[in-house]
Amino acid sequence: MQVGREVSKVLAFLLLLGCGLVGCDEDSIEAASATSAVEPAFTPVLMRVLAEPIATPGSDQRWHLVYELELRNATTGHAVLEQVEVRDPVRAMTLAAFSGEDLTQRLQVAGQRVSAALLDTAQFGVLYLHLSFPDESSVPLTLEHRVTAYADAAPPDQKSGISTGGISAVARSPQVVLGPPLRGQRYFAADGCCTAPRHIRALLPLNGEYRLSQRFAIDWEQLDAENRIYVGPRSDPRSYFIYGQEALAVADATVATAVDGLPEATPGEYPQGLNLTEADGNHVILDLGQGVYVLYAHFQPGSVSVRTGDRVQRGQVLGRVGNSGNSLVPHLHLHVMDAPSGLVANGLPYMFDHFRITGINKVGTADFDHAEATGEPVTITPIEPPSDHVNQLPLDLTVIDWLND
Repeated sequence: MQVGREVSKVLAFLLLLGCGLVGCDEDSIEAASATSAVEPAFTPVLMRVLAEPIATPGSDQRWHLVYELELRNATTGHAVLEQVEVRDPVRAMTLAAFSGEDLTQRLQVAGQRVSAALLDTAQFGVLYLHLSFPDESSVPLTLEHRVTAYADAAPPDQKSGISTGGISAVARSPQVVLGPPLRGQRYFAADGCCTAPRHIRALLPLNGEYRLSQRFAIDWEQLDAENRIYVGPRSDPRSYFIYGQEALAVADATVATAVDGLPEATPGEYPQGLNLTEADGNHVILDLGQGVYVLYAHFQPGSVSVRTGDRVQRGQVLGRVGNSGNSLVPHLHLHVMDAPSGLVANGLPYMFDHFRITGINKVGTADFDHAEATGEPVTITPIEPPSDHVNQLPLDLTVIDWLND
């Protein structure tokens, strides 16, 4: 029973820490401090949070948590997931509950791009979670998870079990604030925070553990006045309005990596035979200090204008937007991470210090994909009047004007 007592102590510590910040009644403190024996409970599913979530403000005026919960079937048979609750143990309240199709679509089994709500014998899955809150004070200090599952191989009186765990603090570390990475108007934030699956679910087994460096990545494309991504042959990179645009340093920084000389891919199809080191194509990684790095990927061959070790100033040109590496169309892929690698790192949230939103695609990613495939306009709902934003993360499917110095 020692393990159970240690878990109770950890939870008690988190609760008491939270009480010091948000306040708790005496009953909550007494319950947190209890050291009575823990009763055994059948828990068919084991869980852990892969990386401590960090709260970040979005351009929708809400605060967001984006993170992953690993779930493991600890039985010799099937475990059918019925519900997953996310709880705030400090306030003793349920923040969200997922079941049915909502649960199925969020869970990917054994790292595959296959959604299901069933884990086979000793199998694991990753549940991709996104929570949003009206303001920073509503963001919990800690998270706890409760999984209800049916295990067909368990004893008759234990086939239905509730697993509680996946306890994690919520970080409020200093936010990463960036300047504009581009110059001009009508830039489209594709595959961004917080529900678009391509970046948020780009979990890879690298160097002995799972890495998700692209958790908050955005693929920046540009629209013309008619909301088209390109005009002309789809296979010609010069047809795309963002092609050749100058990518700018988002802060004073040191160049950690600068790669040039890789060929450009043909738009409209992913290149074949790339290895992991070529995925970002021609790219630059900036070291902002304090363990924060910024990746710019898919530059034109021959356009990278800095070298590893250079010092750069905010607004300095780093290269030109192209279509090298693992890229379907010309775009600027940008994300922030905690290590000088585009892949072997943990993705961090970030904010831009000043930008304007002029429109949004309310139809969804499928509409954007259609426009990218056909050259037809993206369905954009104008924001009237346009809204200015300070120190926020632009959310998915928004149209941005950069307000450069």
